[in-house]
Amino acid sequence: MAALGALALAAAALTGAGPATAAPTPATRTAAAASTAPAPLPAPTAPAPPAEFGTDWHDPLTAAPPVARPATRSCDVTLAEAQFRDFTPYRGTYTPPTGCGSSWSKVVLRLDGKVKGRQYDRLGHLSVGGVEVLRTSTPEPSPDGIAWSVEKDVTRYTPTLRGPQPVEMLIGNVVDDTYTGVIDVKVTLTFYAAERGRTRPAEVPDQVLPLTSATLTTPRNTERILAEVYATGSGGGCEEFWYLSTPDAAPYSCKAADGPYREVRIAVDGQLAGIAAPFPTIWTGGWSNPFLWYVTPAPRAFDVQPVVYDLTPFAALLNDGRPHRVEVSVAGVPAGQDGWSTPANVLLWQDQGRAVVTGALTRAEQSEPANSAVFTPGAQNRVDTKGGHRLTVAGYLDTSHGRVATTVTRTLANISVHRWTEGENQDALTADWADDESVTSGRTTTRTQRSYTINGETTLATDGRLRTVISLGDRADTVSLRENGSRPSWSRLDDHYTGDASYTANVPRDQRHAVGTSSERYRRTGSDGCYDRTVASAQGALTQDLRRC
Repeated sequence: MAALGALALAAAALTGAGPATAAPTPATRTAAAASTAPAPLPAPTAPAPPAEFGTDWHDPLTAAPPVARPATRSCDVTLAEAQFRDFTPYRGTYTPPTGCGSSWSKVVLRLDGKVKGRQYDRLGHLSVGGVEVLRTSTPEPSPDGIAWSVEKDVTRYTPTLRGPQPVEMLIGNVVDDTYTGVIDVKVTLTFYAAERGRTRPAEVPDQVLPLTSATLTTPRNTERILAEVYATGSGGGCEEFWYLSTPDAAPYSCKAADGPYREVRIAVDGQLAGIAAPFPTIWTGGWSNPFLWYVTPAPRAFDVQPVVYDLTPFAALLNDGRPHRVEVSVAGVPAGQDGWSTPANVLLWQDQGRAVVTGALTRAEQSEPANSAVFTPGAQNRVDTKGGHRLTVAGYLDTSHGRVATTVTRTLANISVHRWTEGENQDALTADWADDESVTSGRTTTRTQRSYTINGETTLATDGRLRTVISLGDRADTVSLRENGSRPSWSRLDDHYTGDASYTANVPRDQRHAVGTSSERYRRTGSDGCYDRTVASAQGALTQDLRRC
């Protein structure tokens, strides 16, 4: 893998919430006008970044967009407020708001956190009525302290939020003489009243059921089923870096008999019902170099997005009124090894015109799963991995509005090259994951092409200097097509992160002489508009905040 090199981050105007503005360009003027017009002001520039990291840096931020909010009456509810020092969960009670009705056009969750001192990155989750509504991680703090926030659209959990519910939140933490950072968080929900004359948002189901056991019983008139799984490899062990694991024959610190290929699967009564590529989340201490992530985390690190499966082809089977086994697993994890968390919710839409909806599962076909991890020894050891899988399921339902057939096809592919030297003083990965999905329901087909990439290298020089250079990509193209050829909706996402950071390892903090640059550009275009923002930092100072849409 070629080294990415230092990142050139141009200093730009710091604009906070507003777009960056260009310097005024003087128009062509006559000699007479020029003699009286004032000279143009120079373009504002950001202060020069420090020579190296100090004891304080800019509060963490991402380039991702805030949640869009409607211009209707709003009500706030505090969902949780706690200081996490250990592994004791916060427990409370949620009560729906008054003054904004019982049907909302949008519900927005916001987490505000702060921490100071010394602390690792920590993982957290929040559930309401047993339904997981947020999975997150924390930034690593400066000695002087940082504050950050996370926003999430949780409108789809409206059925759970309509009545009082128990609340549980945990950000497992350790506080002692060495790790002094107490994680202080407050989580609120903002409810926006429904707009007059508007129907319930399409993404809101009739029920949300947490998959707290291996059995599920659905209402007999269910006509659409989605399952969402918050799948993360975590816990500090090898599965946190599952994409770097090697076959047993390779001399590497993290091994898996079948290599690094992973696949998140969901099964109904033992029959494979959905497959997905896990997102390669990197937490804020990842790749041996927290200086990469102090200001800008890797994509999705603060807001872990669930894998979503359309299980509607299985609705006829599930609608018989009996409990059925619905199980989530991660293929490729060595037998007896833990390290994955897979909490799941099931979202159900019901046919209001029928008490019982019948139908059939008509097709369930899969390719033979492919997984090849070839180890080649040498001065630079190498593992080449190729994996993939294809699944198609189809079924129909006889609903009050006619027969509706649903076909879901999902195709996965993973290619990676992992290189490292003896002692792992040089460790590099180039990896690509593709997760393509097509869902045809009635006369509409929705196609989504997802792509995740890592291109990174960590080196430890003989003088103890550790350097990590990395590039990450999170991309998705989605389009809905009708039989008549019209395209009612489409979107394109491109979230790209680059970073380059180095420090002297195994010495006290004041002797590390750490430097680091990072940049994230988040672009989303589609039928609902455009968003394009770039943020960049150097040695903990924000050097660019540019918006293009």
